[in-house]
Amino acid sequence: MRYADGGGLSEQGRAKREAVRLQAAEWFAQDMPVAEIARRLRVSTHAVYVWRRRWRAGGRAALASRGAGGANCRLDQRRLDRLAQALEQGPVAHGFGEDQSWTLARVADLIARMFHTRYTLRGVSYLLHRMGFSPRVSAHRAVERDEDAVTTWRRETWPAGKR
Repeated sequence: MRYADGGGLSEQGRAKREAVRLQAAEWFAQDMPVAEIARRLRVSTHAVYVWRRRWRAGGRAALASRGAGGANCRLDQRRLDRLAQALEQGPVAHGFGEDQSWTLARVADLIARMFHTRYTLRGVSYLLHRMGFSPRVSAHRAVERDEDAVTTWRRETWPAGKR
């Protein structure tokens, strides 16, 4: 149910990409052709043209990493940890039905109750993804389903129909 990295670029990934852009800046200063820079760095020529335009406008500083993207989270790390613990306890522990499944609406309600902060369903989805949780769809079975009848049908009727 949890992603290993939480999604997005890590600090090392951003640093690696920044190093590529700064290498391009050195070659811009040497008047190297855009196609040659793109070939050497294994990036598109369009990316190199964008970097060169930024470099001309602001120098090497314009090519520096601006950090992680996205909006700032309204919950600090301590609250995110508390939310993760609450989610691990399951929905029944927080007064939700007996079906043992978290929905976005339930998580939004839990966040509102715990932290007095409202999130939209899409916002809850982004938040859970950032925390490392992934959606999981449970198998829906009819209440009237008779497992013995299904097993018998698979064993006897279905093979006969295949012949």
